[in-house]
Amino acid sequence: MQDASADPRIGSTIENRYLVLSKVANGGMSTVYLAKDLRLNRNIALKILHPHLATDNAFIGRLSREAQSAASLSHPHVVQIHDHGVGPEYAYLVFEFIDGYTLRDVIERQGALTPRQALDLLDPIVAGLAAAHGAGLVHRDVKPENVLISHQGWVKIGDFGLSRAITTSTNTGTLFGTVAYIAPELARGEGGDARSDIYSAGIMLYELLTGHQPFRATVPVAVVMAHVQDEMPAPSADVPALPPVMDELVRYMTEKDPDHRPANGAALLEDLRHIRASLTPAELDAGGSATLPAIEPRLSGTSHTVAFDQSHTTVLAAPQFPTSVLPRSPQLYAEAPHSDRYALAEPSSSAYDAGQSQPAHIGTSSYPPVSDDAPAAPLNKRQAAAANKAKAKAAATPKKTLGSRHPRRRAVLWVLLVLVLGILAAGAGWFLALGPGALATVPDVGNKSVEQALSVLRTEGFESTSTTDVYDEKVAAGFVVDTDPTAGSSLRKFNNVTVQISRGPVLYQVPNVTGVAQDGAKKALTDAQLAVGTLTEAFDEKVAAGVVLKQDPAAGKEFRANTKVNLVISKGPKPIPVPALTGKTQADAQAALKSVGLVAVISPEQVNSRLVPAGSVVAASPDSGTLTAGGKVTLTISKGPKMVSVPDFVGKQVGVATSELEALGFEVKVENLLGGFFGTVRFQDPQGGEAPEGSTVTLRVI
Repeated sequence: MQDASADPRIGSTIENRYLVLSKVANGGMSTVYLAKDLRLNRNIALKILHPHLATDNAFIGRLSREAQSAASLSHPHVVQIHDHGVGPEYAYLVFEFIDGYTLRDVIERQGALTPRQALDLLDPIVAGLAAAHGAGLVHRDVKPENVLISHQGWVKIGDFGLSRAITTSTNTGTLFGTVAYIAPELARGEGGDARSDIYSAGIMLYELLTGHQPFRATVPVAVVMAHVQDEMPAPSADVPALPPVMDELVRYMTEKDPDHRPANGAALLEDLRHIRASLTPAELDAGGSATLPAIEPRLSGTSHTVAFDQSHTTVLAAPQFPTSVLPRSPQLYAEAPHSDRYALAEPSSSAYDAGQSQPAHIGTSSYPPVSDDAPAAPLNKRQAAAANKAKAKAAATPKKTLGSRHPRRRAVLWVLLVLVLGILAAGAGWFLALGPGALATVPDVGNKSVEQALSVLRTEGFESTSTTDVYDEKVAAGFVVDTDPTAGSSLRKFNNVTVQISRGPVLYQVPNVTGVAQDGAKKALTDAQLAVGTLTEAFDEKVAAGVVLKQDPAAGKEFRANTKVNLVISKGPKPIPVPALTGKTQADAQAALKSVGLVAVISPEQVNSRLVPAGSVVAASPDSGTLTAGGKVTLTISKGPKMVSVPDFVGKQVGVATSELEALGFEVKVENLLGGFFGTVRFQDPQGGEAPEGSTVTLRVI
């Protein structure tokens, strides 16, 4: 507690209803006070938002809608929102509060827990999340600090609604939530849903089993990146005694891809209870620090309350409002004839001391005796009509029987007959009113264990029961789905009541579609009551285009209907561009083709080329486009230029010499001596012999 002078709100009354008693904690978004609801005379946790949020009209509007949604959620494992309001200078939320501690306190005090302890704590947390997800609410900040545990063992999850309002009202790009528990999709800014809460719960499960978080770093952004990129470590790496199914459960809850996690809290809750039922006592008690006694959370009922805040939780005192049971009326029927002739005994005041009740017992209360001389009670219309009809019938009945020969014997027979009929009528009355033939209402035993359901039915008088197994998507395996006849039906107690026991959801086996064409794979998955997930493509040198290369999940695993199976489809062999090879030496061309996965084929015939030297590639086929790995390219190799005889043109005119040399494929170079006045070739180089086609012949002209 803090001195009242430290905070001007202490001692003030909010909305003329909430008397602020003391300051509990101060967080990044709000200040939490212990306050008293003057109207209902109970202590509550009053969370007053900081002024920068209280004056944001857009945020206040969203907060109002989210608070209404969260307030509509009533569940034993969710902290209840009682009220919210907006004043000129403040906005506030009113919560129940709990006498206890947080899950963070449990982890810091006890360290690693056994699977039994961890699952016992996680079960009510997930049950609260399941109720929220079913109501369309996503928490987005699931962490041990937001899980509250009373000293009586009740577990509740708090701070619903506020996180959603904050994330929808800010555009700063800041990650909302605790980085140690943030889901990868939230870290990437892609938005989250119920599966984001499942991821955070998976991180909490890892921490419960090992005593520490899976990703730790001095810089928060490093933790965020680990959630996005790094593989989730197995808890058994730190606690080797843990059963393998706990590693699988943590991995399942913390898959990077949300599609591979449980769809929501309800789906996860079924899996948790199935896993817990499948573990042996030795496996349930494996691992753990075992330094303190096990915590025993309660899974249903009401609880005390804990005040909580964004940053931490402070324990407050629990309210004391005992519940009193009102006495029952001893009158059995609302319209019992002559009921006004009996005076009801007043119950003793001592029967309700300390909030206890003493119900009146029908048929055992003391009533004043009814005198034979007492005047008859006035009859209603129905009773008067029946009496008149009886009188008319009696008047029409003869008083004597003519011709009776044995009146005494006949009288005895009539007496015996009346006695037998009376006994039969009494027996039938007992049978139909109080015995096995009495009508009773079939009780609602849904979501109860088989033992509990049969006990409730026997208590209601239904001794003849049978069981049958049914598949159900919502009720966990081993628990009751419904009865036949259904709850609320009127039924004679001797009739049979069939109890329908859940076998859990129907699971379908993933077929093997690897190596199947894409259309065939889709049909196989649809026929198996599954769905096609993400389709990706990849080149493959051996598998033809359009055929499935891989699938995830693998064949043989079992999942619920419409679970998505991701497929990788082959694009066929990867195309390889044919490199440019003309002009390269034969060795270089072969090496270039080999480096890209192609094969060089040398043409047996070589050709002359004026431009490509001998031993180099003159042509390639194909010389462009693409081939697949192992494709062949034919190379034609050059023999170099063709050798041509050079005529002797010395003493001949330069024009004739030039024409003939060019016709033979030579290049001609003319050099004039003394101006080349006569046009006669004086010198020639080369003169005679052979020269390569396309080489230059020099003519000196005078």
